[in-house]
Amino acid sequence: MRINSTKENLIIAYEDNHLIIVNKRVGDIVQGDKTKDKSLSEVVKEYIKHKYNKPGNVYLGVVHRLDRPTSGLVIFAKTSKALSRLNKMLRDKEIKKTYLAVVKNKPQNKEGTLVHYLRKNPKNNKATVFCNVTKDTKKAILHYRIIKELERYFILEIDLETGRHHQIRAQLSAINCPIKGDLKYGFPRSNKDGGIHLHAYKITFMHPVKKTPIHLLATLPNDVIWNCLK
Repeated sequence: MRINSTKENLIIAYEDNHLIIVNKRVGDIVQGDKTKDKSLSEVVKEYIKHKYNKPGNVYLGVVHRLDRPTSGLVIFAKTSKALSRLNKMLRDKEIKKTYLAVVKNKPQNKEGTLVHYLRKNPKNNKATVFCNVTKDTKKAILHYRIIKELERYFILEIDLETGRHHQIRAQLSAINCPIKGDLKYGFPRSNKDGGIHLHAYKITFMHPVKKTPIHLLATLPNDVIWNCLK
């Protein structure tokens, strides 16, 4: 199922009584933070309230997050039952998430698996990468393959095996393949929109209530590089 509907400044990938899945834009923040900027979850709540004419507070559970400078699919739960089941599915690795990343340098191998140990530093909101087990680190595993070579960049498809803080950004930086626009992890220049070229483009899982398969592909942002894949 491909995303093709835009409502209330939202790109809706999927919606039923239990779930709503949104294709997040660069710069949107999934949940509120110290910036006090309006969050995507607030926008989704307003959309639900207006569409279904709901009185009072609207229930919405955040199943997972995407970093603010990234784009792509974000799952929200419209019921507590769906939220608890989706949380368990995440823990049990039953939700498969695939990303696309545009990187500066070509990885040593056309495809491979990266295994590192990450430590989150809340002071600078950054993950430090280690090659071996170190105090307060968490194991991070991802699988990548090069799907397109451009004149100056390389586009990778990435499957996450674990979901650590800034995992893709930190691990690719550790192999000298920083993501385009990602100043925090070593790319020399920022993107004009303040984002980075990392897009959560595919999600596959079983519906937590209906038990039917869900397979979603997110529309790519309108961008010279992303347009190479369209």
